[in-house]
Amino acid sequence: MAADAAEYLVVGTVQKPHGIRGELFVKVETDRPTLVFTVGRVLRVADAAGVPAGPVLTVERARSFKGGILLKAAELTARSSELDELRGRSLLIPRDEAAPLDEGEVFFHDLVGMRVVAGGEEVGTVADVYEYPSGHLLSVRRSGKAELMLPFVAEMIRRMDVAERVLEIDPPAGLLEL
Repeated sequence: MAADAAEYLVVGTVQKPHGIRGELFVKVETDRPTLVFTVGRVLRVADAAGVPAGPVLTVERARSFKGGILLKAAELTARSSELDELRGRSLLIPRDEAAPLDEGEVFFHDLVGMRVVAGGEEVGTVADVYEYPSGHLLSVRRSGKAELMLPFVAEMIRRMDVAERVLEIDPPAGLLEL
């Protein structure tokens, strides 16, 4: 992640334009959408590297819709090719504008790149985080071995240090041999 990207949090991903009035259907990527998608909130559009590089969007209104939200930004007045160009792009807010995390919480993108350690031995590096209804999985890239999918559950996490970029785990017997 580029230095500029570290100063921002991804709060949603534009799926597609909706209707003819300049609305966007957005996949929400925050646990607190009612705090993020508020009238007047300024969102930045990211490039493929996660760096703010697109237009600024000011929330005019947002409402729940089919598992995501319909977002109307003041800058978008009608359906146009400009809206189509936003498809697949991330929406960002400055990190310092985010609601504080509760004890033990972490932003998922802060996990990516963390070293994973078990019993003092390096296991690999978190490459991605997958969200499923049953829970979250960490994709761990290992040197010379197949990717490892680890459940991100409290029972397995011994210590997590975002500043040191280390995730210490206590996996069940045999999991690391997969």
